[in-house]
Amino acid sequence: MNSNPKIISDILDLKRKKGALILAHNYQIPQIQDIADFVGDSLELAKTSKAIDNELVIVCGVKFMAETAKILSPQKRILLPAPLAGCPLADTITAGDVLSLKKKYPDAWVVSYVNTSAEIKALSDVCCTSSNAVTVVKNVPTDKVIFIPDKNLGWWVKKNVLGKSVITWDGFCYVHEQFSLNELKKSRKTFPDAEILVHPECKKEILEASDHVLSTSGMLRRVKESTATKFIIGTEEGLIYKLQKENPGKEFYSLGCAKTCVNMKQTTLNELYLSLKNEVHEINLDAKIIEKATFALERMVQYV
Repeated sequence: MNSNPKIISDILDLKRKKGALILAHNYQIPQIQDIADFVGDSLELAKTSKAIDNELVIVCGVKFMAETAKILSPQKRILLPAPLAGCPLADTITAGDVLSLKKKYPDAWVVSYVNTSAEIKALSDVCCTSSNAVTVVKNVPTDKVIFIPDKNLGWWVKKNVLGKSVITWDGFCYVHEQFSLNELKKSRKTFPDAEILVHPECKKEILEASDHVLSTSGMLRRVKESTATKFIIGTEEGLIYKLQKENPGKEFYSLGCAKTCVNMKQTTLNELYLSLKNEVHEINLDAKIIEKATFALERMVQYV
C-alpha cells in the first residue's frame, strides 16, 4: 500500500519525542494499521491504553472507543484524530431512552454493548462486548435484561441465553445490516470449501446461515486455528487487511461486495499527524460519568 514516507517519518518522530502510543481499530485504513503500536477491537484498545505507561494515547477509531479508553484511563490524555468520527449504532439510543426503559422495567438490569457513548455506559448496570455478550447476560444475577442498543446482537443473545427475558432496542450497525442472505448463498456456492465467518451485528438470517458468529478478535483467532485455507468475512472490510497480513498463506473474501464504515475511514495519516503534532481533539468527560461508566465496564469481568 503506497503511503507518503515523509508524513510517516514525521509521525514516528513525533511519537518518540512525545512518548505517545498510537492505537488503531481493526477497521482502520491499512496505512493507519501499519503505523499503529497496537491494532485490535474496541475493548482491546481501551485495555491496552490502560495497561501501558504512556500518558498520551492516540485512538484511531470512532468516538465511543476514545471515550472508553478515557473511562479506563482517566489520568491519561486521549486524543481522537478524527473528532467527527462517530458511531451511528451508538447514536441510536439516548440517555432519555435508557431512563424510560429503566422506568418501564425497574427489575431489569441494563446490559450495554461497548458500542455506546460514555453517558449510556454510566446509566448501565454492566457492559459487554460482541465476544462476551452471551456470557455476560447468562451470568448477571437477574432474570430480566434490557440489552442495548444493537438488535441483531440482542437477537443472538436471546438465541443463546435460555430462561431469561431479554428486552432489546431497535438499534443496528448500518454496515453489518447491508449483508444479505443472497450474498451468503452466492458465496457458499462460489467458495464451497470456505468457512463463512460473520459478526453478530449482522441480521439474524445471516447469523443462522453462517459457519461461525464471531467478534473481530474472534475471527482473527478462528482463522489462525482453522485448517481451512479460504474464508468469507462478514464484517467491515478493514479487517481483511489484518487477516491477510497475519495469515499470508490463506485467502479472504468479503461476504458479497466489501462493506465500508465511512466513520472508521475518516482517520487519515494527515489527521493523525496534526492531532499528534498539536495535541488536539482530546477526549474530556465529566468525572461522575467516568465513575459510573467505569463501574459498568469493570463489573463486566465478574460475569465472564
